[in-house]
Amino acid sequence: MGPHVIVAGTTGVGEDGKAVAEGAYEQAVRALEIIEAALKEVDCDLSHVVRTRMYVVDIAAHSDDVGRAHGEVFRSIRPAATMVGVAALIDPSLKVEIEVEA
Repeated sequence: MGPHVIVAGTTGVGEDGKAVAEGAYEQAVRALEIIEAALKEVDCDLSHVVRTRMYVVDIAAHSDDVGRAHGEVFRSIRPAATMVGVAALIDPSLKVEIEVEA
């Protein structure tokens, strides 16, 4: 492993690969849980995250919910963060995809 860890393409899906909820907040929370678990697999944790990117479908409707979930996790860490509106994700039921760099 090099000095960087990148976790990308993370969405709010369950073990069955389906969205855990319809809401963007719940999907973002689940995506962040998956990211946290992935970081732990390589002996990192959320405090090591230096940058996040959030890709949000219908950003006008969902930015507050995604931002709230992000803030709950990264409030004291304060990584560089970008939120981008996108037309769609790979599955139409998904509202947010998150990636991080640590």
